[in-house]
Amino acid sequence: MRVERVDYIRVPVTDMEQANRFYGEVLGLRRNPNSPGDDWVEYEVGNVTLAVMTPQSHDYEFAPLPPGTLALRVADVAHARAELEANGVQVNELWDSGVCHGAGFRDPDGNAILLHRRYAPYPDGTKP
Repeated sequence: MRVERVDYIRVPVTDMEQANRFYGEVLGLRRNPNSPGDDWVEYEVGNVTLAVMTPQSHDYEFAPLPPGTLALRVADVAHARAELEANGVQVNELWDSGVCHGAGFRDPDGNAILLHRRYAPYPDGTKP
């Protein structure tokens, strides 16, 4: 088997109108105009697609993503955090792991999302 890429990550939501406002307007993600339907809207985020969808219309129960599932790389975590807070999103305190900065927040349905930026070079000397 040869995996070419991750095609999409499902992001379960209960209210598509609210989710589209959050992912499209608050996060500023680009909506794919070829999204298959009103209950499955795709947002293109660099090298991966977030498939924001209502699970009940796809035969399974809603459960929010667990923490650590989705990390969004941003140029400056503190700046991105301030932007989200200006849009009324509650964002946790900034943290520094010694190699990266981050801060967690949740979408309107409780999906845990991280703002993330690695600043330290990898062990082989390459930079993120």
